[in-house]
Amino acid sequence: MRIATWNVNSIRTRVGRVVDWLLREDIDVLAMQEIKCKPEQFPMDAFTEAGYEVELHGLNQWNGVAFASRLPMDDVTVGFDTQPGFGKPLDDGTVPIEARAIGVTVEGARLWSLYVPNGRELDNPHYPYKLEWLANLKTQAAQWMSENPEQPLALMGDFNIAPFDHDVWDIAAFEGKTHVSDAERAAFRAFEEAGMIDALRSRNIEGYTYWDYQRLRFPRNEGMRIDFVMGSPAFDELVTEASIDREERKGDGPSDHVPVVVDLAIDTENDDDRPMFL
Repeated sequence: MRIATWNVNSIRTRVGRVVDWLLREDIDVLAMQEIKCKPEQFPMDAFTEAGYEVELHGLNQWNGVAFASRLPMDDVTVGFDTQPGFGKPLDDGTVPIEARAIGVTVEGARLWSLYVPNGRELDNPHYPYKLEWLANLKTQAAQWMSENPEQPLALMGDFNIAPFDHDVWDIAAFEGKTHVSDAERAAFRAFEEAGMIDALRSRNIEGYTYWDYQRLRFPRNEGMRIDFVMGSPAFDELVTEASIDREERKGDGPSDHVPVVVDLAIDTENDDDRPMFL
């Protein structure tokens, strides 16, 4: 089974690129972030015609997460139990929960598409919100692994953290900024301390996953590594191949992120037509 995660930065803008890529790369399940639309606005027909079903969580033109799968998706879950909210309180006094998390189960594997809050600036209220969001997710993931250690679990998406200095083009350019702060990096390490494994880094696969549109960042390769597939030990045992598809940052109208792809030793009915690795 081939799965991937991709911050598509508006699915309505990039539906053609995304669907073409799904078919070309023979992807079974894609976790998407920043779909930036409500359910009724999602370009469902293009995915249906390509043989994919979609589960999504979108509330407005911001954020939004989704899965596209040509395999059955079960146990669809919007948000996680301890997900914190952010923003102006609602009439009932509760804080709005943003569209940043959706979980599905495919072929027995529990997959989450996650769009971690950006944090904005170190003195912005969004920063402690980001840290709380990550801490609560880590606690939740640890609970899931403890309750069902045999089930493969993957947290997939845009973590908005560069865990190491070499995950950005120039660490000096990030002095005093988010994504590289000690607290954010500690929050990322907490997932590893809980037993989760970076499916790519653990296999010595390096590279950026994001390049800003401004200042010729991509031609200069001034990027960041902020998109990850973090798996439980049961998930990691199934990983056979992993890669970052840098080519998807090229061409007309790309997202500023590229897909991260992981192959799992889970047989599906689609495997007969899959290209062999050489």
